[in-house]
Amino acid sequence: MSESNERFECWGVVEVMGHRRFSGKVSEQSIGGASFVRVDVPAVEGRLPFTKLLGAGSIYCITPCSEAVARADAAQSYEKPVTIYSPSMHLALPFDEGGDEEDGD
Repeated sequence: MSESNERFECWGVVEVMGHRRFSGKVSEQSIGGASFVRVDVPAVEGRLPFTKLLGAGSIYCITPCSEAVARADAAQSYEKPVTIYSPSMHLALPFDEGGDEEDGD
């Protein structure tokens, strides 16, 4: 059996853990020797385009489809490009901005 050097690329819907899905141009990308599935989510309804790199272990399925279907699904199931969560950011914020400081009396 011979190895194929053909690069995978299509429009599709990629469903991942957490009941999330990303629709757009799907391809492969290697970073530091690790392989990822790359989804280039197009700009839809005034939202900026973005790229997600997904590990194979987090993917439930990839559904190839037409560009029109992928764009329509991206508009319906739009995910945020980045979700920020940082405990250190919360610790750095003041607990109460309203006046927990002691009076100078």
